[in-house]
Amino acid sequence: MGQREVWRLMSRFNAFKRTNTILHHLRMSKHTDAAEDVLLEKKGCAGVITLNRPKFLNALTLNMIRQIYSQLKKWEQDPETFLIIIKGAGGKAFCAGGDIRVISEAEKAKQNIAPVFFREEYMLNNAVGSCQKPYVALIHGITMGGGVGLSVHGQFRVATEKCLFAMPETAIGLFPDVGGGYFLPRLQGKLGYFLALTGFRLKGRDVYRAGIATHFVDSEKLAMLEEDLLALKSPSKENIASVLENYHTESKIDRDKSFMLEEHMDKINSCFSANTVEEIIENLKQDGSSFALEQLKVINKMSPTSLKITLRQLMEGSSKTLQEVLTMEYRLSQACMF
Repeated sequence: MGQREVWRLMSRFNAFKRTNTILHHLRMSKHTDAAEDVLLEKKGCAGVITLNRPKFLNALTLNMIRQIYSQLKKWEQDPETFLIIIKGAGGKAFCAGGDIRVISEAEKAKQNIAPVFFREEYMLNNAVGSCQKPYVALIHGITMGGGVGLSVHGQFRVATEKCLFAMPETAIGLFPDVGGGYFLPRLQGKLGYFLALTGFRLKGRDVYRAGIATHFVDSEKLAMLEEDLLALKSPSKENIASVLENYHTESKIDRDKSFMLEEHMDKINSCFSANTVEEIIENLKQDGSSFALEQLKVINKMSPTSLKITLRQLMEGSSKTLQEVLTMEYRLSQACMF
């Protein structure tokens, strides 16, 4: 073999090595990024979950769901973990929902991950609802869809003035899942039906007044609240509730303002008490008030199929357990996907 051939072989070998090195780094980078999408830390007496995709408003991926579920189960069995805190990084969002973009891209690549994604997300929602340790969700910023499922089923939900809650699924051809069929019909009057069908957004203290949050705390005190919770020594559920109640009582933002929907609750209860979407639409037309006509305009923009599914979902869910509702919603989700 001549010298030229030897150099050519060496050059090809070095190029192969460089390519392998680059691919290895890319794989490691991808793995590291995925691992850092959610931070799972033991701090003081608590297990702390931080949703860590601020550029994507902390939207949930399948990898995040799996990591949270696994760690939640471990902390639940750990005698040194007395409470679990979940929060979002970045200040803009707690969690804006499931990352539908990832599901959509996977579908385009002929990878059907929707059944797995929804099943495991709903399993996590059920784990939150049945968690044996006090579970504190700090719902600061945007809290929609999957973010609601990660918080509303827990024992304590702490909203701030920057919390923005909504279940906007009827606008995108879905339904308010993640246990929406369980908690929405259990809100005061027909408020849950109204929120589900219109996707109406609640802000700040109104998230507490609606019964979605259990406490309200000024955002500037949120870090201090977390520190006080972490500093507790072998706390009971009552100890944790006492700390939350103290911060809630001291909060002054919008304390004197009434619930933004208070003046409309009679109309909501009247119009949204019907058993069909057609009757609800007719009720809104008959009412004729500016509020009713505005909701009529909103509903007319929604997916008609989604509206009908959602109304039936809430009616059925009003008498089911959370686990039964999540089973029903999984079946619905797959029917909507295909």
